[in-house]
Amino acid sequence: MTTIAMWSGPRNISTAMMYAFGNRPDCEAWDEPFYAFSLLHHGNDHPMRDEIIAAHDSDWDRLVARCLAPSSRPVFYQKHMTHHMLPGYDRNWIAGMTNAFLVRRPECVLASYVKKWSDVSLRDIGFVEQSEIFDLVADRTGRAPAVVDAEDILADPRGVLTKLCSACGIDFDESMLSWKPGPRPFDGIWARHWYNAVWASSGLTQPEPRPVTLPAELQRIADAAMPYYEKMRPYRLI
Repeated sequence: MTTIAMWSGPRNISTAMMYAFGNRPDCEAWDEPFYAFSLLHHGNDHPMRDEIIAAHDSDWDRLVARCLAPSSRPVFYQKHMTHHMLPGYDRNWIAGMTNAFLVRRPECVLASYVKKWSDVSLRDIGFVEQSEIFDLVADRTGRAPAVVDAEDILADPRGVLTKLCSACGIDFDESMLSWKPGPRPFDGIWARHWYNAVWASSGLTQPEPRPVTLPAELQRIADAAMPYYEKMRPYRLI
């Protein structure tokens, strides 16, 4: 069995990637295991906060144990948000999985994020934590883990997913390239707020390019996030 932990920030085709893997007949997918934990212990005022905490496990130890436990299927794909890994909690267990990292240009992340929720900070988009987790995995394994860029995936889904699967020790499956529109049984309860675009999708398709212009306060966040993105991007699979 292969347990894949995909580490991403929000608004980064992370749900579409979960749908691609979750569409494989050999895969169990898990949507943002630590979301309720993060809301409860960090106090973020996110949409549906109370509903999420009530519906999903928020106990760190139980969540870690399940992340590391065997799945009933050969592939266990976990969609993790890096900013859910709060300071003060031991992250060393992460090295026990096959880790991959999904990156996206920070200005694109922010432009998408504020369409859904106006309150945003550098911490909310997870670039710092993603870099920290990348370093943890690289230090433990002695090599850079797999990195994929959203832009590359959308430009060449088959090519990049094939390389990602190979890097994770599994075979590529054609079923990853398309799915039926609509929700999935593994969606978190928060899906009805955040997932309308992916519910309308049927695969990983490249949108029409649009210039991104951010207001000054968001550009400052993008500028602060850019060094973390630029640090990881050279390791991407292309």
